[in-house]
Amino acid sequence: MITVFVTLTAGCSSTIIDTHLAKPATISAQDSIVVLGRRSGIGQEIEHKFIRCVGKSLAKNAVDFQVVPESTFVDGMYPYFENSTAPININDLGELARIPAVIRKLQEFRVRYFIWIVGSTETTDASGSMSCAVGPGGGGCFGLATWSEEADYEANIWDLDNLELTGKISTETEGTSYLPAIFIPIPLLARVQSNACHGMAKQIQSVFR
Repeated sequence: MITVFVTLTAGCSSTIIDTHLAKPATISAQDSIVVLGRRSGIGQEIEHKFIRCVGKSLAKNAVDFQVVPESTFVDGMYPYFENSTAPININDLGELARIPAVIRKLQEFRVRYFIWIVGSTETTDASGSMSCAVGPGGGGCFGLATWSEEADYEANIWDLDNLELTGKISTETEGTSYLPAIFIPIPLLARVQSNACHGMAKQIQSVFR
């Protein structure tokens, strides 16, 4: 097993990336990967914004493989990857991959790896205050507001050819945003979710290299 820790800092946020590889990932330029938000029957679902961000970041920098957008894949595979039917473990994927209609669609997409992502971004603390007023001479805002966020996500890499778990990548990002105002509010954002997205995409890219 290979374990990699990476710490990234950007403005008022920091990201810790933990990578566990059970086996090397091999892929060719003709193969594709698809980044999916893990669905379940108990109402838990990943934010689509984060999934789209990871997919777009991977597609922008991918040189060794293709990236299938989540919406394109889910629509093309209907109804097998809807909330109630999507596989929740590698064994379920193996059973699904024996269905002739699914086999044909997977071959069309040339999918070699599934990247299943779970997690969320939450506001953990907020403080400060701000007041705005308008008078005969004009208006303005005064005060300072701050809020902290934490983004925790985990990506499971499934090898479709061998029906094995290739590895896991987890990201933990936290940061504090500030909104000072002297007449005009000036947001200083930590961009916690965005930093988590790009950190995870960069690490996924390195796994396939």
